[in-house]
Amino acid sequence: MDVSGSEARLHESRSYPPPVDLAQKANVTAEAYARAAADPTAFWEDAARRLDWAEPWHTAHEWDPPVDGAVPAARWFLGGRLNVAHNCVDRHVEAGRGDKVALHFEGEPGDRTTVTYADLQRRISQAANGLLALGIRPGDRVVIYLPVLVETVVITLACARIGAVHSLVFGGFSAEALRFRLADTGARLLVTSDGQFRRGTATEVKSTADIAAAGLPDLEHVLVLRRTDQDVPWTEGRDVWWHDLVDTASPVHEPQPFDAEHPLFIIYTSGTTGKPKGLVHTSGGYLAHASWAHWAHFDAKPDDVHWCTADLAWVTAHTYEIYGPLSNGLTQVIYEGTPDTPDRERHLQIIERYGVTVYYTAPTLIRTFMTWFGADLPAGHDLSTLRLLGTVGEAINPEAWVWFRRNFGHDELPVIDTWWQSETGAAMIAPLPGVTTLTPGSASVPLPGIDAAVVDENGDEVAPGRSGTLVVRRPWPGMARTVWGDPQRYRDAYWATYAGHGAWGGYYVAGDGATRDADGSIRILGRLDDVVNVSGHRLSTIEIESALVAHDTVGEAGTAGVADPVTGQAVVAFVTGSGRAEVSTTALRDEVARAIGPVAKPRHIVVVEDLPKTRSGKIMRRLLAQLWEAEHDRRAGRPAAPLGDTTSLQNPWAVDDIAAVLENVELRTP
Repeated sequence: MDVSGSEARLHESRSYPPPVDLAQKANVTAEAYARAAADPTAFWEDAARRLDWAEPWHTAHEWDPPVDGAVPAARWFLGGRLNVAHNCVDRHVEAGRGDKVALHFEGEPGDRTTVTYADLQRRISQAANGLLALGIRPGDRVVIYLPVLVETVVITLACARIGAVHSLVFGGFSAEALRFRLADTGARLLVTSDGQFRRGTATEVKSTADIAAAGLPDLEHVLVLRRTDQDVPWTEGRDVWWHDLVDTASPVHEPQPFDAEHPLFIIYTSGTTGKPKGLVHTSGGYLAHASWAHWAHFDAKPDDVHWCTADLAWVTAHTYEIYGPLSNGLTQVIYEGTPDTPDRERHLQIIERYGVTVYYTAPTLIRTFMTWFGADLPAGHDLSTLRLLGTVGEAINPEAWVWFRRNFGHDELPVIDTWWQSETGAAMIAPLPGVTTLTPGSASVPLPGIDAAVVDENGDEVAPGRSGTLVVRRPWPGMARTVWGDPQRYRDAYWATYAGHGAWGGYYVAGDGATRDADGSIRILGRLDDVVNVSGHRLSTIEIESALVAHDTVGEAGTAGVADPVTGQAVVAFVTGSGRAEVSTTALRDEVARAIGPVAKPRHIVVVEDLPKTRSGKIMRRLLAQLWEAEHDRRAGRPAAPLGDTTSLQNPWAVDDIAAVLENVELRTP
């Protein structure tokens, strides 16, 4: 969808310069932008030299552009060989830092484990030897279906250590979603648990894994971790207990180096727009980008206690909970459970208990905190150790950004709002905390070495204040190399729109609309498919939602365009209440008209208990539109169109709940 005819209508004038003391000690200063612009390839070579390489590369970069129908191909650090697990663990032990805490684990029931880098090296070596005993070899695929546990990090890095390709799957996904990933990767091994803890309850999951694994010709073994001590079904000859295989294995394993382009992992997109795509990330380029980006935009310091709250199956956790922080030798917190178990102050307790310094979470959770706590956090929690905050997932609403800074950041800490995707590997647009003056709701400017831009349908940069398509105009090391088993889909999904454009023969299309401010800062406006066209006015769903969330009666908002016989499309808004006052649809329409303009006023506002979201916290707006249209079809006696893939939802019950609410909603124009 072309969004270049629209303007950004939600204006934000608040700004926050970097704290002076942070700027004076920052890892990366403003000179990095000029250095990267002068020679991007040399810049990324310097970033790669932060890693240990068994053999140096002879060629930094090769690129086959998507011209004349060709499938694009990027290769970085050709000839170079390294071991990713060595870079994340062994080199720190060898440097005398084996006693440093690598992981503070907190289980949902309250069990706690502290793991040093030496402990982690021993555990990963045991797991690597266990994988080898099962016949797993370099290039074999291993699907990991576990919650956030120390063992999840261990088996992931064990795969990297022996050159197996891992694919993590959220432990709450259905058998259907898991089976698709097992079949698509041709996995030889599935790693799962007997059960997991969810909201205070021990839930058995081995049966779900068995349903997913049944009859798959490539799958040879299911490795089962004992977590909840539940009785589970067992298939002799196929199933293996973790404690029998891994815990009894030798704690000594010598990692071998692999080619820089050796596949490291396959991560599946959420499926918000169709069948999930298995994106392939390789070892050298991905780790160079992930490690440098984490060090740069989180200003990573040796004494940091870093907490990324993502589930380990989300790409955010791959980069900012496994490979980035561990490659930089930091201490991390990982938490198994939900933010409100056993009470809503669990995250505040964890920050205080471990002295967290960097807290990286999703706008969805921030808005939830706003609903739970109101204007101020509960008293009695010491958050003074925090020095940096971060957000990831959807674009953050300005009011949520300001609330986060004021409550978690003592009204002084930088909020590092990062834009990136499963496809990009690591952050692409993000502030540098010692350099960037921050504007709420803006991801700021591309990181050094990244050439991201907002363009029109012709591939030309849009004027400041205008909207367009967000693209990346030059290859970068962390980029996904292909879609597993379907390179043509890789080209069609990401490169075909602007194939042949620019000096590099093509632009990567992120799928997001954006606008560029006069100072070059980029604001994300949401998915291109989420733009609503009302009487020729193209409106950003993110902007409308931000206006709604700014009202103190609204906790969250999701908007979508639905068919309208007069205006082409009309805006329908689904909102959850903040609990502070009754939601007034009239007041909300007036708020949107004031903040954006009368044309953006939602035609319909529906109050619901929850919005359907992917595990990464993205609202599935297409489902909102489909549910609205399905109710129209029901009342007209027509069969409703299928909703499409919903396997990635973290809260699938929200779909049925919204459908039930719509049955009692007046669908006519107010």
